[in-house]
This record gives sequence, C-alpha cells and structure tokens, in this order.
Amino acid sequence: MEILHTPADARSYVLRQQREGRSVAVVPTMGALHDGHLSLVEIGKQYCDRVSATIFVNPTQFAPHEDLDQYPRTLDQDLSRLRSLGTDAVFVPEVASMYPEGCTTSVLPPRVANRFEGQYRPEHFGGVCTIVLKLFQCLPCDVAVFGRKDYQQWRVIESMVEDLNLPIRILAGEIVRDSDGLAMSSRNRYLSDAERQSALVIPRSLDQLVSEVRQGERNVERLQASLLKCLMGDGVSDSACVDSVDYAVVVDAESLEPISELDRPAVALIAAKVGATRLIDNRVIEL
Repeated sequence: MEILHTPADARSYVLRQQREGRSVAVVPTMGALHDGHLSLVEIGKQYCDRVSATIFVNPTQFAPHEDLDQYPRTLDQDLSRLRSLGTDAVFVPEVASMYPEGCTTSVLPPRVANRFEGQYRPEHFGGVCTIVLKLFQCLPCDVAVFGRKDYQQWRVIESMVEDLNLPIRILAGEIVRDSDGLAMSSRNRYLSDAERQSALVIPRSLDQLVSEVRQGERNVERLQASLLKCLMGDGVSDSACVDSVDYAVVVDAESLEPISELDRPAVALIAAKVGATRLIDNRVIEL
C-alpha cells in the first residue's frame, strides 16, 4: 500500500495507473475508520482495478464551536485497517498542502445544500464541496465512493459533480449499522453507555416510520409528527429519547424539497443530539 503525502504524489499515482490501463476509485474519509468506511473501499474494489482512500480532517467544514480539535484521529489504526483490506494507496496530506498560505478560493454549494445541515451548519457544505473538489484534482480518479449515511452530503456531491461537469462517477454505499441498529459513525465513540442506549431511539423511530408507511400512511405531516414524537421518547421506548432534535423530516429523495404526500421517492432525515453528541441518520422510503 502506497502512502501519498503531497498532491503531486497523489496525482502522479493516479495518472500512472490510468496510463497503464487501470481504473482507479477513491474513498474520501476524515479517518477514525469503522466498518462503514471499509464497506466503501470494498465497493471501490468491485468497480475499479485500484482503490485509494484519503484521510484528511478538513478544517473548513467545521464551525468555530464544533469539534475539530476533538475529532478522533487514529491514523496508525486506520492505515492498518486499510492495508489489511487490500487498499492500494492512501493520500494523507497536511493541512498546508491542501490549503496553502493565501488560499482564498472556495466552492459555493448547490441548491440541495440549503436546507437541513446547510441550515444548522452554515459553513459545512461550502467546506465539504471545496475539499472534495480539491481531492478530485489531487486524485483524478474514475470513481468516487461516498456513504448514504451522510445522505445530504452524498446528494450535494452528486449535484456538484454534475453542475461542474467533473469526469468522475459517484457511487453510494448503503448505511452500515452496528448489531443494535445504530448507524456507524466516527462520533459514536463520544457516547457513554447510557447515551448510546438513548441514541437507539433514532433507528427505532425510522423503523416505526417505515412500518406506518407499510400500513398505508401517506400524509407527510402526520408521518413527521409521529417521527418527532418517537424521538422524544413517546411511543417507542419508555426510557430512550434524544435530548434535542434539529430536524426530523420526510422529503423528496433527490431534491430534498418538502412534499405533502408520499407520491414519489422520499427519504426520512434525522439530526438529533444525545448528550453533547450530534447524530444523523436517514431511511429511504420505498413504496
């Protein structure tokens, strides 16, 4: 497994593989890898001859009050896991090489970024789009793989790639969950045992919403009210509940715009806090 430290090294690696007739996939990450990340590497291996990953905690997608300094950094463990999986290369740049002194250019996110995470974390998607475009410049791969767990982020990146005519195919991996149902996330390690039990109300609420849809409910206002009620601990568990909810919505699966009835592909999106930890989850609604 090659460890690439500079943009020039990364670009040279990808172009060399392509000159020799091999396709290359990239899996962008911020490290603190779990099985969800590794599943994306497996998808890259299925579609391309070579698969690379990136590990970079991107400062521009964190607001000043967020957890940039506390974000888990487990580089040695991450590299070991990627190596054991057969990853061909990992790009591990320094902040100074991705944001050189005097760098002022940034990317304006597409419209699909405006709601939800874009509302509660206004700086977030500008930072995401900027770093993803930079990584695509450093690693001009054939395919990039992102997880559907960050559903809005996936749609934002898809839209950016389409809007800017970028020659890269975006693939999405399904959410990977622990045995208790909680969606895998690098931030789950912040949860105490009691908080983790409370956090389980998030996937349970999504399960209940799917059950209501299967029973024939199509009114989005009623579905959202039921989802919020479940998250706040009424109807799913006598004890489990989140501490606060940023949003719990059912929206158009592609545009993320509001809908009133389930008459098209839709997705349920949740962002909630358990203790000091903010968690997101989602469920695509299939009729």
